[in-house]
Amino acid sequence: MNILLFSIIVGLAAALVILPISNTAKPSKKEKKNNMTAAMIGIIICTVPAVFVFYYITNLDRNFSSIWILAIIITALGAFIAKGKEQLIKAALFVLSLMIGIYFLSAGLFNAEEKYQSSTMAQKTEIESFDEKETPASVPPKFARNKMRKSFGQVPNTSFYELGNLQIQKVNGEYVYIAPVEFSGLFKWWNGDVTPGYFTLSATDSTANPKFIKSEMAYTPSSYFNKNIERHMRSSFPKYIFYGDPQLEIDDEGKPFYIRSYGEFISARNGFKVEGIVVTDPQNGKTQDYRLKDIPAFIDGAVSPETVSLQNSYFGNYVHGFLNSIFGKKDVKLPSDEGTEANVSPIFDENGDMYYFTDFTSPKEGVDSMLGYSLTNARSGKATYYTGNLEESYMDSEGALEIIEKKFIEKKWNGEMPILYNFYGEASWLTPVLDSNGFLQNYFIVSAANPEISVYGNTPNAALKQYKTALQRGGGSVDGTSEAEEKKVTGTVLRVYKEKFGDYTTVSFLLDNRQSYIVSSESNPLAIYLKEEDKVSVTYQNTGEAFLPVTEITIEGLQ
Repeated sequence: MNILLFSIIVGLAAALVILPISNTAKPSKKEKKNNMTAAMIGIIICTVPAVFVFYYITNLDRNFSSIWILAIIITALGAFIAKGKEQLIKAALFVLSLMIGIYFLSAGLFNAEEKYQSSTMAQKTEIESFDEKETPASVPPKFARNKMRKSFGQVPNTSFYELGNLQIQKVNGEYVYIAPVEFSGLFKWWNGDVTPGYFTLSATDSTANPKFIKSEMAYTPSSYFNKNIERHMRSSFPKYIFYGDPQLEIDDEGKPFYIRSYGEFISARNGFKVEGIVVTDPQNGKTQDYRLKDIPAFIDGAVSPETVSLQNSYFGNYVHGFLNSIFGKKDVKLPSDEGTEANVSPIFDENGDMYYFTDFTSPKEGVDSMLGYSLTNARSGKATYYTGNLEESYMDSEGALEIIEKKFIEKKWNGEMPILYNFYGEASWLTPVLDSNGFLQNYFIVSAANPEISVYGNTPNAALKQYKTALQRGGGSVDGTSEAEEKKVTGTVLRVYKEKFGDYTTVSFLLDNRQSYIVSSESNPLAIYLKEEDKVSVTYQNTGEAFLPVTEITIEGLQ
């Protein structure tokens, strides 16, 4: 509904409620009519602008349920001014509006079960193994922003603008960060009228440089009045319930669009459940809404990170209702606040689909064990909760960050954006490490179940190679990857190298096919007896690395 029309309707309704119809004094009909008309006009003149300004500034949805506070004030005034039976009627309206207000305010105490049901997740034990032939999107946002800021000289009339919010996306098969160029203030918007474009930067290659893409945008978050993107979306869909900030998405041709999640309240203007998105062309303002099942293919983050964070909170806190979330806290799981976007971290699976990652920890203070973790599909909103190996205790993201802080305490380096992966069958935290200036220094990998096993390297893949060796040395089980093909080979051992690590021994050996292999005595105890000129039969994972991980070895004459 048009904001002016909505304000007029509310103003008329306010005038009818406030203005007393009956009067103890009995003026002439003409005087009464003139007095009524003047009073009504006066109330409308006062009410309509106030309602207009309130809804324009707050950008609140223009459903009549949103005026409940105003209804309480208006009915209270009407009951106070009225006399006789009219006062009783308006007092009843006041009581009714007050009860509705109390219902709205207290809804959070009673709809916890509905919130939990709306956030129900499928459950699994562990995510699939990471394919080491892929490169994880592991460039941290803080580092990406630093690089973009240093490249701001590419922007024409630089003093007019500043860097907007960062958003990760898959564009033409590549994972990239996108950040719009925004106005740096009202007067800059007044003089500039449009922003010149946006930056892109690889989310997988830390050595890549930002690129500035020219694409003028008139409707942006930093524009003012009716050119403000949130206000423009509200004007196009006045009754929609939005949640989360507008985000920039780029199609495969490089054209930018702003999107925002909309949905419905769980009950009584409380809680939120996502239903779709609104998409705006920032160049011409053309706006269209889509249900989640119908969103365009180029959009990765249809469900806002704020929405996912809210759903995680429902799932973790309200398993046994509202009171339990405050007092008993039975089975309560607290979602982590270590995410890069509204306490969640966007990642991509092997199919290129974007998910939001969150780990859950215990509400008990001083406990850094992880109770589980979730992945929420950023297009559909469907989520899966992973319990992890119930026989092992996993360290949460905060624990991983603490290990990094202690590891580099002298250099004052810190981790950012910890993500849990299944590396070689081991639940492991991969975390970029930044210095105090926000520059990327290395990538740190630590086992979630065995924190004593940790490595770091200049790139994610370099760290992965070291991690595989560390797992073998530490007695971990290397199960290969989701894509590695299992093969068998027979041959004669040319060279052997053995290294003791804890209770187990890591055996590296070279066969006469000139290929090297690595095996742990944890999974193959007889490997400690391997010597040169032994004839062996080996089952291994064909990962393409210099030392191929062995899953089974048979030594001729020993078995």
